[in-house]
Amino acid sequence: MKIDVTGHHVDITDALRDYVEEKFERLERHFDHVVDVHTILTVEKKTRKAEATMVVSGARLFAESTADEMYAAIDLLVDKLDRQVVKHKEKRSDHHREQGRVGDNLEP
Repeated sequence: MKIDVTGHHVDITDALRDYVEEKFERLERHFDHVVDVHTILTVEKKTRKAEATMVVSGARLFAESTADEMYAAIDLLVDKLDRQVVKHKEKRSDHHREQGRVGDNLEP
């Protein structure tokens, strides 16, 4: 998984970059077909904003969050993306296989 971290009106320190990468590793546990993640961290007056576009096999997921602290905004962002990844994974799975074939449920 490739993670790009950019900042608007904020310097991206090694600590911020490591924190983002550490949090996004959690998403790979749920779904290992993550191709690319582009994260933008923004500071506007008193609010901190984190947004990310995530390319997974078959879809492009987007989320954004705001908080008073940058680390809290990143945590909220990853939580939102985690829910979207789980939902996308459930959509991709074929639920019809669990029902069995047509002739299996017939009584002799």
